Amino acid sequence: MSLKERQVVVLAADLFEDTELLYPVHRLREEQVDVTVAGISDRPVTGKSGHGPMPVDTTVDQVDAERFDALVIPGGFAPDAFRRSQAVLDLVRAFNDAGKPIAFICHAGWVPISARIIEGRRATSFHAIRDDMVNAGCDWVDEPVVVDGNLISARHPGDLGPWLKAIIAALGDS
Repeated sequence: MSLKERQVVVLAADLFEDTELLYPVHRLREEQVDVTVAGISDRPVTGKSGHGPMPVDTTVDQVDAERFDALVIPGGFAPDAFRRSQAVLDLVRAFNDAGKPIAFICHAGWVPISARIIEGRRATSFHAIRDDMVNAGCDWVDEPVVVDGNLISARHPGDLGPWLKAIIAALGDS
């Protein structure tokens, strides 16, 4: 299956979990997906473990959800910045309203919470934010990958392989 025509936006902010941003970018590009890295600002970002500075392709406020097939949100400490960005929350809601895949991992569960799209949905996250997910109305489960409609969630970097398989499958189905 060729995903050559697919376009995915990956969010980036300082203190992202290095593997949770880098692996999706490289793995999707291996599948010939057109990947755009979007930052909260236009300055390069640095990972939690020191990868970087990594340039961003554009800023979140310049991203039009209609142009993309899926959204990927890495974890680390970056989701704390993402959830405080109105542009990010608006983008997440636009993807959700269009029924397009939104993939999030680890602490990135905070973003759909703040966008108010997680209530009544089944998902997973890093165990440390389980209470946040449950308190937001999520049916939280401890599984490597959970797909609930357009939401694709994973717990931590150890789940990157199955998470990317689920993202690639969703791109092939759309």
